[in-house]
Amino acid sequence: MNETAAAEARRTAIILAAAQAIVGSAAPIAISLGGLVGFYLLGSDKSLATAPITGFNVGVALGALPAAAIIKSFGNKNGFQLGTAVTALGGLTATFALFQSDFWLFAFGLMVIGLGGAFVQQFRFAAADNAPPEFKARAISFVLAGGIVTAILGPQIVIFTRELLAPVMFAGSFASILALAAAGAIILSFLRAGKHAGAAAHADEAPPRSLGEIASQPRFIVGLGCAVGSYALMSFVMTGAPLAMVGCGFSPDEATLGISWHVMAMFGPSFFTGRLIHRFGVERVVAFGLILLIACGVVALSGIALWQFWSALILLGLGWNFGFIGATAMVSATYRPSEKGKVQGMHDFILFSSVAFASLMSGAVYNSWGWEMLNWIIFPVTIACLVALLVLRMQREQVWVR
Repeated sequence: MNETAAAEARRTAIILAAAQAIVGSAAPIAISLGGLVGFYLLGSDKSLATAPITGFNVGVALGALPAAAIIKSFGNKNGFQLGTAVTALGGLTATFALFQSDFWLFAFGLMVIGLGGAFVQQFRFAAADNAPPEFKARAISFVLAGGIVTAILGPQIVIFTRELLAPVMFAGSFASILALAAAGAIILSFLRAGKHAGAAAHADEAPPRSLGEIASQPRFIVGLGCAVGSYALMSFVMTGAPLAMVGCGFSPDEATLGISWHVMAMFGPSFFTGRLIHRFGVERVVAFGLILLIACGVVALSGIALWQFWSALILLGLGWNFGFIGATAMVSATYRPSEKGKVQGMHDFILFSSVAFASLMSGAVYNSWGWEMLNWIIFPVTIACLVALLVLRMQREQVWVR
């Protein structure tokens, strides 16, 4: 591809990375404060404290397919700017709910923020679709770099704005989402108008298979299982962590910084995860991620000092990165280009439904059995995933021998 096209791809990736850093900061604000605000707004029964975070995850799940369809129809520039408007509406709703002390309206506001987040999830795909083959990996890396900025910016906004609209605590943090959305819309206005380069259909000589045939492949089943296990466990433990830290006497600022370290650990390794998969194989990288999740549980169960909370959250983020990205690579190898849309739709529906359920159960489990039980649940899930990986490897080796 010529230099002009490469330069345009680089320009697009940088714009999307900047937008990721700004608009994407709404996610850590919602995640770090959702459970705490829910805890304060509820009465004596705190079992639904994490329902607002569940609302956020449900919003991402519900918005995934519509966001992709809107972007395909109206192009990157218009589609993504519409997404920033949705994010702003969610921030406004959540702020209003806090002034009204309305728990369920607050949860709905976070769901709308999640709908906006579904558009942010499309940034990395748009960057890759607009890039020549030799630049695709770097384009994705640029966008992921924006995620690292998000990990710092979002929590810092919480720290500096949580008392901005006092006496209504945290209202200022959610009001700041409107400013983030506006800044993101301005950044996205620099995108070229028109549909993304990946809008054209892929040529595929073989006819598409049915979903049942694709989903019955052992590699697909194990890949999806490991993706759900990694992501759901991450959401389950992360959602309860701020509640546990505040419950152990630490400040909301310390809890928010713990989430900041966690999100940085989630995105930081992405620059070299692909190289590790290429060098060591996808199953080994997924297994390493699952082992890191086990290490998270061990550290979390070893005590309740601040360094133990933060270290566990860092290990949780690292484990998610290797486990989820590796599992996604496993699944992506099981379908053809012509089957991509329906398979990814089914995959994301199952995945984010599981994540939403995990975030909801996090509050119920924490309220009934405490922080320890949240971490004990890590072990059976990760062991089941490791056993599935081992069985898959043994089956493949048997095929080779034959």
